[in-house]
Amino acid sequence: MATSAVARETVFALRRQIAKIEGTLPERLQAPAAAPVDAPRNPTADVTPKKITPTNLTIVRRGLAVAPPDAFLRTGAEDLDTALGGGLPKAALSEIHGAATRDAGAVAGFALSLVSLILKQGPRPPVLWIGTAEIFREAGFPYATGLHRLFGIEPEQLLFSEAPRLLDALWTAEEAARMTALAAVILEIRGSPQRLDLTATRRLHARAQSAGGPVFLLRQAGEPEPTAAPVRLVLSAAPSAPRQTIAGPLAGSIGRSAFTVSIGKSRTALPGQFTLEWNPDERSFEERRAGERRQERAANPVPVVSASRRGKDPAPASGAVLAFAAVGSPAAGDQPSPGERAAHRRPRRAG
Repeated sequence: MATSAVARETVFALRRQIAKIEGTLPERLQAPAAAPVDAPRNPTADVTPKKITPTNLTIVRRGLAVAPPDAFLRTGAEDLDTALGGGLPKAALSEIHGAATRDAGAVAGFALSLVSLILKQGPRPPVLWIGTAEIFREAGFPYATGLHRLFGIEPEQLLFSEAPRLLDALWTAEEAARMTALAAVILEIRGSPQRLDLTATRRLHARAQSAGGPVFLLRQAGEPEPTAAPVRLVLSAAPSAPRQTIAGPLAGSIGRSAFTVSIGKSRTALPGQFTLEWNPDERSFEERRAGERRQERAANPVPVVSASRRGKDPAPASGAVLAFAAVGSPAAGDQPSPGERAAHRRPRRAG
């Protein structure tokens, strides 16, 4: 019968090893205690069944066998942090997607909020933002004054690297990810380039793990593809709530920046969607509940467009609206200025 006990121990060890490799959901694997009946009788041996204590339990978690409390970057939104198993992993590659190009501002604002959370923990080295010339030409650079006012980031704490090609940007990100002289590395890429494959993301993830710092991969209008990132968040802008005052919400005002965050991929969480507001004073996220927006609308029933008040002589109905005049030449006021006429007459540049 001793053979069966050894077999059970072997099967348990294999299950635990497979769970660590595959990254199963968090669970407790308990080693089976051999029954006294199966064990050979030995008068000198202690045949009392082993008492199961918390130290005998092995907690298996996706990708992390043992996760210290400071291994995650907490956003401050309890539901999102709980869904992610504690927050975003610090020493890892994390993807932040924008479904369309118009979401580039929301993606960048969310990334800057994460940087603000990192710098809030104490004196930190600068952050490196890497992108191609196409990225910065399409989405622009962050505004220095807004960095300090909204995120508490000094302009000298944010460094930019503009690469001529995607291959150069990937190389720069890999070299920067292994450096401990940077608080975080941000790599912004547009679309779904072929060079950004599973091998490239594995290298970025491995270097982030070895250096112990986060690498944020910002994707503009990219398709969800297999990557080595443990977490993928899909970002879009959310409507801002009215600004809060002592007398209550200020009707018609624009409040804090808001984001719609969807969990596209996670090794510890199921898909979910959250609406977060960035508090620039506390430098933390606050979750907006679904019922809070309805209550605000009920308490402040302000129409989007004020109702028309008909007088004695209402204006006639407008006709067809065209981008250009239908017939005739443009009006005198629509003519280009003398300084613009010379530019209009120049031939187009060839090539």
